[in-house]
Amino acid sequence: MDPEDHLAARPAGAQMRVIGVAAKGRRVFDQPLGHGVDPRVLAYESGWVVLRPVEADLDEHDTLRLVLKVRHRRKGDGHPRTRRPGRDRGLATSTDDPPVVRQRFAAYAVVESELGLLATEYSDLTAVSGRWGMPGGGIDEGEAPVAAVVREVHEETGQPVDVGDLVLVQSSHWVGRSPHGGVEDFHAVRLIYRGTCPDPTDPVVHDQGGTTAAAKWVPKAAWQDLTWTANWRQALRRLMR
Repeated sequence: MDPEDHLAARPAGAQMRVIGVAAKGRRVFDQPLGHGVDPRVLAYESGWVVLRPVEADLDEHDTLRLVLKVRHRRKGDGHPRTRRPGRDRGLATSTDDPPVVRQRFAAYAVVESELGLLATEYSDLTAVSGRWGMPGGGIDEGEAPVAAVVREVHEETGQPVDVGDLVLVQSSHWVGRSPHGGVEDFHAVRLIYRGTCPDPTDPVVHDQGGTTAAAKWVPKAAWQDLTWTANWRQALRRLMR
């Protein structure tokens, strides 16, 4: 779970629409993403297998839309592997008040330039202070995901970014203590884009006092030497081949 996931969360009821498109762009399903549901599982249980993400944007009601390229589910297609909902260690199995149900939609970019791979260090406001990830963060209400990426990269690193394809979607479900002290039943959906920086400079963190402590360019050949969060190491192993 990304350490900033509890920040800028939306209350229960805020939804993302997941749209499956098959051969020749034919739309085969259009469903709201329920709390705690991985988009791959939604597609599978609708009779389809996700091949890749296509795009994410806003519909006419400013609801997030996630478009996935899919094919018919076949005999032998296993159910998408998802983790059981996580739980903070030591959290009581029952509390006086039920957990607050929240969703958070966020957008990130794997940004590359002639200087390398752009990385951000998590601050001591997070549970993984000193570990590294990619720039990005929560999508504001009514904000398009690509616009969120551009804004977040600038706030966290001071770098301009040309946003490319949507390449990965991550989903996490967690019950735990929020930074504000309350217990939350939390669902995070992360949209990960490729990006390029046409004019790289020394990174500067503009959003002081937030979840980003530092930013730097990492040589591409040495990206594995950095201490990444578990989610980011898993993503980069797929994307930095």
